[in-house]
Amino acid sequence: MLRSVFRASTSRLGVTGSRFCSSASDKLVITEVDDKTGYATVTLNRPPVNSLNLELLTAISETLDDLQNNKSRGMILTSSSKSVFSAGLDIMEMYKPKVDRMKEFWSTLQDVWFKLYGSPFPTVAAINGHSPAGGCLLSLCCEYRVMCQNYTIGLNETRLGIVAPTWFMASMRNTMSRRDAELALTLGTLFTTDEALKVRNPFADLHH
Repeated sequence: MLRSVFRASTSRLGVTGSRFCSSASDKLVITEVDDKTGYATVTLNRPPVNSLNLELLTAISETLDDLQNNKSRGMILTSSSKSVFSAGLDIMEMYKPKVDRMKEFWSTLQDVWFKLYGSPFPTVAAINGHSPAGGCLLSLCCEYRVMCQNYTIGLNETRLGIVAPTWFMASMRNTMSRRDAELALTLGTLFTTDEALKVRNPFADLHH
């Protein structure tokens, strides 16, 4: 079933009986809802690599609110990029930041984490590209992850000399064994789909 969901979500074909939900930032997040099933496909659309800046995070947060208010039955989160699901947090948000914007950026990131992790409807991350750092976090917040071959995923912050926030780390520990999570976080491991499956890591519940 998850395989068919993934194929449907990554297809660029039109969906019969569907409608588009608009939002204040609909260019950054494209939402398509199938009226027959009530399932929404949410596509990250900030080229080239869907790096998470304040505007994209705000659009994701607003989209999650819209889906909950409209009583959606489920959501598939994917990317418009052919090679990157999300490259993670936009480093420019943290370079010489303005205090007010930085506060809003960080609180919005936490809002997205809370809303996605605690979503009242089922969520699937259709990972159709590389997904390091914050991109990995988005997928960890979903109930299921379906990942294409030949891409990598993981919280690799230590490779950049950064310590992942405690709630990033907790999200990883909740989806794989504690010991494997400790090693991955320490080394900043980026797993291939097959490597993730070998450590019994539900990053990729199925590979496509």
